[in-house]
Amino acid sequence: MSLFGSSSFGLPRLKPLSSKRSHVVSVLDIGSTKVVCMIGRLTPRAESQILPNRTHSVEIIGIGHQKSRGVKNGVVADLDAVESVVRLAVDAAERMAGLTIDSLIVNVSAGRLQSDVYTATIDLGGQEVDANDLRKVLAAAGQQSLRSDRAILHSLPTGFSLDGERGIRDPLAMYGDVLGVDMHVLTAERAALKNLELCVNRAHLSVEGMVATPYASGLAALVDDEVELGCAAIDMGGGTTTISVFAEGKLVHADAVSLGGHHVTTDLARGLSTRIEDAERLKVVHGSALPNSADERDIVSVPPIGEDDRDQPTHVPRALVSRIVRARIEETLELIRDRIQRSGFSPIVGKRIVLTGGASQLTGLPEAARRILARNVRIGRPLGVSGLPAAAKGPAFSTAVGLMIYPQVADLETHASHGGMFSALGAGNGRIARMGQWLKESF
Repeated sequence: MSLFGSSSFGLPRLKPLSSKRSHVVSVLDIGSTKVVCMIGRLTPRAESQILPNRTHSVEIIGIGHQKSRGVKNGVVADLDAVESVVRLAVDAAERMAGLTIDSLIVNVSAGRLQSDVYTATIDLGGQEVDANDLRKVLAAAGQQSLRSDRAILHSLPTGFSLDGERGIRDPLAMYGDVLGVDMHVLTAERAALKNLELCVNRAHLSVEGMVATPYASGLAALVDDEVELGCAAIDMGGGTTTISVFAEGKLVHADAVSLGGHHVTTDLARGLSTRIEDAERLKVVHGSALPNSADERDIVSVPPIGEDDRDQPTHVPRALVSRIVRARIEETLELIRDRIQRSGFSPIVGKRIVLTGGASQLTGLPEAARRILARNVRIGRPLGVSGLPAAAKGPAFSTAVGLMIYPQVADLETHASHGGMFSALGAGNGRIARMGQWLKESF
C-alpha cells in the first residue's frame, strides 16, 4: 500500500494484537550508524506489575544488523545504499529465525518531528458520555492537525475534561455539559516518510507501521514508575538525538535534533587529522565527556590519514581527545536542555532523565548529562524482552526493541481515516466495549 494512495492520506496502521494468540512481529531500525532487523514472537501473558501495560511477552527469534550506509542524520541520502543494507540485515534475521517476512514496522527519526497538543470540546447538554461523544470529540481534535505536507505518526488522547475539570482518564458514562479532550499529535514531513518507505519497498518488503524513534526508545528503556510520574528519555544515536517525554503512562511530547555520536567522531577526525574509523576507535577507547587530571600525562597515538608507509602516527595528549569530545557532547546536551525547557514539559520531566542509544555509552556521559541537565540521569537498556544476544542488550538496541513493544500499545491511538473521522473507535466489533478499558490503560 502506498502512503499516499487516493483512498487514504494516512500512514499504514497496525492492526491491534489479539490477546488470545501469538504473533510474529518484524521490525526495522534504520539508523545513521547501523540498520537492525529483529523478528520476535509475541505471546499473550498475564498482567505484571513492573511493565503493566504489556499484554504480550516478547522473545527475539531472529536479529540481523549491518553498518548503515546512505543515511545521514536519520535522513535517507542514498536509496540504493540503504536498500542493500536493509536487505542484508533482513536476510540475516530471517536466516536466524528460520522464516521469511514480508512486512515490517519501521522507525522514523527524520522529517522534522513535531509535537502539538490540540484541544477540542463538544456539548453534551447534561447527558451521559457515550462512545459516540468520545468519537466526536477525538475527531474534532484530530481534524485540527490535518495538513497536506505533514503526516500524523501518532495521535494520543492525553486527557479528558468534563465541565472544565481536567485529568479525567475515562469519561465514558459520566454526566456533564461539556466534554473536552487534549490530543497529542506527532507529525513528520511526508517526503521524508515517503523516501523511507521507498527504501523498504525496493527491498521487496512493505511497511506495516511507522513509529517515531523517540516513542520507540522510550517504550524500551523506561520503567513503569517513570512513565507514570513523568520522565524524559533521551536517545543519543549516531546522527540524531531524540527526546521523548512520558507522563501518566502516555507519550506527551517528542522532539529530535540532528546531532549525535557521529558528530563527535567527525570532530575528532578533523581535529586530529585522521581517518573516520580511526577517530571512532579513539573516541570509544580514549574519549571521555569528563575532564580528568591524568589526561594531560597520557599520550595517545593517532594513525595518519595517508596510505604512505613512511607516514608516522602522531602523538597527542589524551586531554586533547577528551576536549574535542567534550565540546561536542556539551553542545548536544545544552541543546537538549533548551529543547526540554522550550517544550514547556520541564516541570513534568521533573528530575528524571533516562539516556539511551549507542552514543550514551561514551565514558563519563551520565555525569556530564547530570551536570548540564541538572537532573538525575541513568543509562537505560532495553527492558522486558527475552532472547536478545549479549551484543544486543545494550542501549544501542533500545529503538529496535521499542518497535517490538509498540504493537502492544498501538491501539491507544486514534487515527483519521478516509472520511477524516476517527476509524479506530468505530466499526463496532467489540471495539466500543473495549473503549473504556483502552482509555484506562491509555498506554
